[in-house]
Amino acid sequence: MSAALEFDDVTVAYARQNAAPLVLVSGCDITVRPGRLHCVAGRSGSGKTSVLRVAAGLVAPSEGRVLWDGLDLAGLADDAVTRLRRERVGFLDQSGALIDGMSVLENVMVPAVPARRVRELGERAIGLLDRVGIADRASARPAELSGGERQRAALARALLLSPQLLIVDEPTAGLDRATADDIIELLVAQRDADVAVLVASHDPHLIDAADARTHLA
Repeated sequence: MSAALEFDDVTVAYARQNAAPLVLVSGCDITVRPGRLHCVAGRSGSGKTSVLRVAAGLVAPSEGRVLWDGLDLAGLADDAVTRLRRERVGFLDQSGALIDGMSVLENVMVPAVPARRVRELGERAIGLLDRVGIADRASARPAELSGGERQRAALARALLLSPQLLIVDEPTAGLDRATADDIIELLVAQRDADVAVLVASHDPHLIDAADARTHLA
């Protein structure tokens, strides 16, 4: 079975003016297969978010290779990577960014528009909002939500198209323990449904729930 995601000797570095490049991650190897939950753990500033952005094909690695289902992203045009990400990857960054002029339900439905599946996926969107515990906020605007509610709405959006690879940055940050445990349960359920799940977290409960871990210094 091909890995949904593979890092092969990946280095992530950023150029700095009048200084040597800032190396956040060096020689990183990660393999995430369907039905596995892999957690990237580490202190703040250790590069967890950068690793996830590289994994999502949003940033190219400074060195090494990133592969989705055996496809080396470096060999693909930007529009091909965008298309594959839309088809295969659910990505949630730490901000849980939502579109202010839309309701929560409309935000969750955004991925259905380019996929031309709006009518088909309406019921699933409502079900996902119920699953993350904010079905009663479906008609609210993002400005009316708490930070935790925004994060949960964004997670529902990331799950809408039933991705093969789910990449989530700090999904339990800012949540009370009971809600955080519900989100962990949802991520575990995705893994059990044969989704490959990559998360970054400093939550010991989520780290413990993972099948494999990469600890960044």
